[in-house]
Amino acid sequence: MYARVTQFRILPEKLEEFRAAFQLAVPHARQQKGYRALMALRVGGSTTVEVRVISVWNSLEDLTAGEQNFYLYQALAKCMTFSKGFPLMEGQEVLCGDFPGERSFSADETQF
Repeated sequence: MYARVTQFRILPEKLEEFRAAFQLAVPHARQQKGYRALMALRVGGSTTVEVRVISVWNSLEDLTAGEQNFYLYQALAKCMTFSKGFPLMEGQEVLCGDFPGERSFSADETQF
C-alpha cells in the first residue's frame, strides 16, 4: 500500500471551512480505483494550524493514477483557499497498518 501525505498550513479562522471542503472530497475519493482511506490530522500552531491529509491506496499505480484525475486538483484548489502557501505533497510506502477488509493475522504471525 502507498499513501499520499499532503501538509497544509491552515489559517485558524478557516479551519471549519477546510474541514467542510475535506468532507466534500471524501465521496469523490471513494470512487477512485484502489482508494483505501482518507484522514486529516491536526497539529496546533500559534498563527496557523498544521494539517496533514493522508490518503491510502492499494498500490503505487493507484496513487499515481489518482494524480491524473481531475478530482485531486479540484480538492487541492478548494483546500488551498483556506491555507497559507502551497501544500507539501509526497508519496510514501505504508510500512504497516490496520485497515478494514485487511486479512487478520494469527497470534503466531504477530510474535516478535
